[in-house]
Amino acid sequence: MVKGVSILGSTGSIGRQTLDIIDNLYLPVAALTAGSNAERMADQCRKYRPKLAVMSTESSAQQLKTLIADLPIEVMYGEEGLIAAATIPEADCVITAVVGMVGLKPTLAAIRTHKRIGLANKETLVCAGQLVMAEAKKYNAEIIPVDSEHSAIFQCLMGCGDRREVKRILLTCSGGPFYGKSREELGVVTKADALKHPNWKMGAKITIDCATLMNKGLEVIEAMRLYDLPLGQVDVLIHRQSIVHSMVEFTDGAVMAQLGAPDMRLPIQLAMTYPERSATPVDFLDLTTCGALTFAHPDMAAFPCLKLASDCAAKGGTACPAMNGANEEAVALFLDDKIGFYDIYDLVSRAVEVVPFIAEPTLEEILESDRLARQAVRQFMNAN
Repeated sequence: MVKGVSILGSTGSIGRQTLDIIDNLYLPVAALTAGSNAERMADQCRKYRPKLAVMSTESSAQQLKTLIADLPIEVMYGEEGLIAAATIPEADCVITAVVGMVGLKPTLAAIRTHKRIGLANKETLVCAGQLVMAEAKKYNAEIIPVDSEHSAIFQCLMGCGDRREVKRILLTCSGGPFYGKSREELGVVTKADALKHPNWKMGAKITIDCATLMNKGLEVIEAMRLYDLPLGQVDVLIHRQSIVHSMVEFTDGAVMAQLGAPDMRLPIQLAMTYPERSATPVDFLDLTTCGALTFAHPDMAAFPCLKLASDCAAKGGTACPAMNGANEEAVALFLDDKIGFYDIYDLVSRAVEVVPFIAEPTLEEILESDRLARQAVRQFMNAN
């Protein structure tokens, strides 16, 4: 079990659930970071007394300083603050629960200081997975996935010393709120409809990604990077019940599956206790009451974002960061009621086409592809 924790994104859904687990494990908190919710951060600082608290902007950091002026907690902001939180000596584990590309540089910094990474920020591996995994190997840093699906795969692969024994990974997917709907029906869905995930409680951005199935596309790329497998060995199955979190099929025909209640606190805790397990506050799964477990292939025509992500995964290079950056911009527009549901796919696919492709990019070229893709989405919108 780890000895101290830093949480990047402590006021979001994953961050708050991480703090629930920290309460259960009685672990000290070295650093907390947040976006702009200074009041919630102040409450967390009063309860957990971190050495460092970080906000996204100078104004929100100043607000936090005022709210906790009586506490001996250093307050920072921006990328410099995130990197400080990721490398703080008092933490040997960093939970990266921030959303988007903002998590990439702090994750690399944590790896280079030999931290264990509890990885909930999938964009880090989607955009720079080969670079990140190479750095983790170089610095002997553990990366333990916090996504329910990748935690399931991680657990199914325990004891598998030779990855040549793996035939394929089967990523399960709830199908989101729109499973079974036609393209015509999806053409008129609203933001409120898209935010109604049937099984999981998550932040707005990832919930929309689940509705478009882009989230599953990102997870396909993440699985390729985490487990060093080609696209042809990573498949997606719709599993509406969210009980089987993912599976591994081996070359002898055996299939290993990890089952559990749909509660993110399970993979969060494992990221901090591995290789040990510990009792959790999560309700146990009752197999006699969970009903039938069903599986189906995804509808690529109705959910083209999944196909787009697979195409970008096959191409590699800067296609993945371009797609991710464009998707973040497009989802933000959808959440602001400025575009429709299928406009997300249209904008992302167009952006990927116009961003110059580099097969083996440096970190700077990855970040530039992200910037250009976001810029392209904004330009498309301004042209309308």
